[in-house]
Amino acid sequence: MSFQLQMPARVTLGEGVLVQVEETIGRNRAKRVLVCTDETLRKLGVTSLLESVIAKTGASMEIVDNIKAEPSVPDVEKSLGTIKNTAADLLIAIGGGSVMDTAKIIAVLLGASYGIKELLSDPSRARKFCPTLMIPTTCGTGSEATCNAIVSIPEEQVKKGIVSAAFIPDEVILDVDNIKGLPKSIIAATGVDALAHCVECYTSKKATPLSDLYASGGAKLIFHHIEKAYTERDGGSLQNMLLGAFYGGAAITGSGTTAVHALSYPLGGRYHVPHGVSNAILFARVMAFNKDACGERLAALCDAVYPKHNARAAGEKADFIIRRISEIVKNTNIPVSLKDFGVKEEDLEDMVQSGIRQKRLLDNNMKELSPDDIRDIYRQVI
Repeated sequence: MSFQLQMPARVTLGEGVLVQVEETIGRNRAKRVLVCTDETLRKLGVTSLLESVIAKTGASMEIVDNIKAEPSVPDVEKSLGTIKNTAADLLIAIGGGSVMDTAKIIAVLLGASYGIKELLSDPSRARKFCPTLMIPTTCGTGSEATCNAIVSIPEEQVKKGIVSAAFIPDEVILDVDNIKGLPKSIIAATGVDALAHCVECYTSKKATPLSDLYASGGAKLIFHHIEKAYTERDGGSLQNMLLGAFYGGAAITGSGTTAVHALSYPLGGRYHVPHGVSNAILFARVMAFNKDACGERLAALCDAVYPKHNARAAGEKADFIIRRISEIVKNTNIPVSLKDFGVKEEDLEDMVQSGIRQKRLLDNNMKELSPDDIRDIYRQVI
């Protein structure tokens, strides 16, 4: 038996490390740099330092800043259309998960003979046209480490993940300065999203010793630091959140998320519930449903994260992890009901049908979910 996990070739973590972009440009002998970001980040000045560092190198720079949150297929096509004649030898994405996911897709579509719809049908066609550098500005998506890119499909009112090794970034810069000014609500939602990545990957059918290493390491960092990062914006805690999110992304590449994310995607696609929030709403409920199939794994995770509980019975340790998930969602003031987003009881059947279609992720879940199971989980949070 063998196991494999692919990761970015170079990762830099710390405060003020964004300036090392200059070294990346030099290593790649880049003369033409394409920067992907969003309009809000540019207006807030988040990209100013990056732009000045690139200018200092003498490389030419083109910026696409029309990338949308929770991007749809038409959104990605629009962003791509504005740069269709661009020739770049380095692509840099600075932003949250939506920016990085869109940038990954651009990196395999610019100049390609296929489009995004063909890529949705056959991700194996993906070929990266130039090296990529990801600079996250949140502490949760893990997109800077994954082989995934998520887009919504309006006509199906659902999100879908495209998976390809070509999406794995070449380099990553985790600069704590980028997340010091984040609103508390974003720290909470993206942080819980990262925690879901870690816990789901650890309890996935596809978990391996390699993915376990990153999933348990990320879970330990996030379980112990998310509440302090939320309440105090402590620099050390924020750095641990950035690292935990990266570990969660690495775990996804080696394992894969499960039913939490599967049932979350319909909520983002149809009701535009922010991804981290929809995961937070479902997280503890799905883990409680899964407990009889993955209780030993949850107990092992408890041993890794909270070793002081090692002497407890396995069931107690699994319950403790599920309880801590609920406590974190409560303590960071994330909504716990879909009613806050206009979801009604009469929407339930459409949600169930959309959830069932998330086979790629449901197949990773240790416990099979029937339509009745999915219906019951959704009903608990309406």
